[in-house]
Amino acid sequence: SSRASITVQDILAASQQHPVSQHGYQCVSCCRMFPTLWSIKTHIQNSSQEGYSCKVYYRWLKALWEKERMLQEAAAPGV
Repeated sequence: SSRASITVQDILAASQQHPVSQHGYQCVSCCRMFPTLWSIKTHIQNSSQEGYSCKVYYRWLKALWEKERMLQEAAAPGV
């Protein structure tokens, strides 16, 4: 569902696809760096108040992952 909440696991999964050389977590939507998972999750939840659309991006990304997972499960032969 497109209204699903963004979890820490979602943030970590997105971060793994975009490694950074510094310690911390990078928002894959706006590319800002955050020192903790809590700080990046807070940023994503409140991004519209800061003038960013990161929450929309992460919701879209999560919906895309769920769609891919369903397609892979449907295509898996004999499982």
